[in-house]
Amino acid sequence: MKYITNIRALYLLPVVAAMVVLSSCNKEPEQFTEPGSTAATGLTLGATIAATPSDSLYYRLIAKAGLIDKISDPAAANTMFVPGNMAMKIFINAVSRGQIPMAAPDAVFSGFITTSFPQAAAAGIVSYNILPQPLFSTSIPATFPNLQYPSILNPAPTVSAFLRLTTFPTTNNGPWVNNIPITAVDLKASNGVIHHTAFLVTPPQRFLWDRISADTGLTYLKAAINRADSGTAAPGTLQGALLNIGANLTVFAPTDAAFKALLTGAIYKALLPVVTLQLTAAYIGGGMTPTDAATIAAINAPPLTLTNASALASTPAVFSNPALYGALTAQTVKGIIVYHIFGKRAFTNNFPTSSTYYPTLLNGAVPTHPGVALKATFGAPFVSAATIKGIANASASNIITNSSPLLPDPIGTSDQHYLNGVLHKIDQVLLPQ
Repeated sequence: MKYITNIRALYLLPVVAAMVVLSSCNKEPEQFTEPGSTAATGLTLGATIAATPSDSLYYRLIAKAGLIDKISDPAAANTMFVPGNMAMKIFINAVSRGQIPMAAPDAVFSGFITTSFPQAAAAGIVSYNILPQPLFSTSIPATFPNLQYPSILNPAPTVSAFLRLTTFPTTNNGPWVNNIPITAVDLKASNGVIHHTAFLVTPPQRFLWDRISADTGLTYLKAAINRADSGTAAPGTLQGALLNIGANLTVFAPTDAAFKALLTGAIYKALLPVVTLQLTAAYIGGGMTPTDAATIAAINAPPLTLTNASALASTPAVFSNPALYGALTAQTVKGIIVYHIFGKRAFTNNFPTSSTYYPTLLNGAVPTHPGVALKATFGAPFVSAATIKGIANASASNIITNSSPLLPDPIGTSDQHYLNGVLHKIDQVLLPQ
């Protein structure tokens, strides 16, 4: 079937280059104090899931992955994020491109998993849903941003046997893992704990740069990053960080329309005095006094209208136009870009409900900078609106939240999860000063 190829492309993790920095992803699992909880059922994780009718489709996925023995080991101690049958039906309906309708009997969904879903893809998903230690909800912090906890999934064992993809649970604004609501917590088995999730939690597949460089609505951001990197030698480039599996970032990505609006005004303000000064210098070179040269230059300077400035800002080539290098220096552009990046992953479900400032990567160069202000409004249970405000912006920028609660890469606009971070589209460029 055609969609099998698509499933493989979507869920098999890419090969990671041997040069990646592993400092963030290959951390030893954090240790947590296990709180008092209800007594174990006496059943292992595997037996507990098998005995729960509403988890039957996920159990079928575990079987396809070949991981039943792993979660049934009485000597092990794991945490599992387990979606119910409705969540699994939503997932299978999506990956089959509707060929398995939501109204189909459970046996049809089960048969699809058994006969048509790739084993490697199933193993990747289930492995990402397993943490190698018990993690009860009372041990999950409500701090901002989400803290990271390693799964057992190694996306590139040939690079390092210790590399692990991490999950990002939080209990701020309710229990979540990444941007998925947790619907029931702390079901204790004899060898671990189960948290039930509203949707299947799938591992990220691409890098942040893959999304930015391919998105036709982020062409200015891509060009701005290239301009910022033009004064920097590898490996310390922004593009390098956005391709680094060891990075742990949140990118607030201004749309092309946002960049055009900013650049039109900025170019007008920046170049108008430049043109006048150039004429003044020329007149002085021709023998005029500085006072006369300035007066005549002001009269004779060719008009730079907003229309002219808009034309200059009309394509991403604005960042590679030599005439604008003085206004859009690599250092200036880099300062703006790093002001749009956190050094941690922040999903909207963990945003504060009142405007609160947080540091950005710009704080590495300017430690006293107040950062950016975040605010979210919650629906049930997802965020219905969210904003981010730069210190010099007259108004807050809107985070363009997904049109439905969960939309995946490459069509989603908020909470887009990648191997090295999270991306949110925004409708203004953030200004640090």
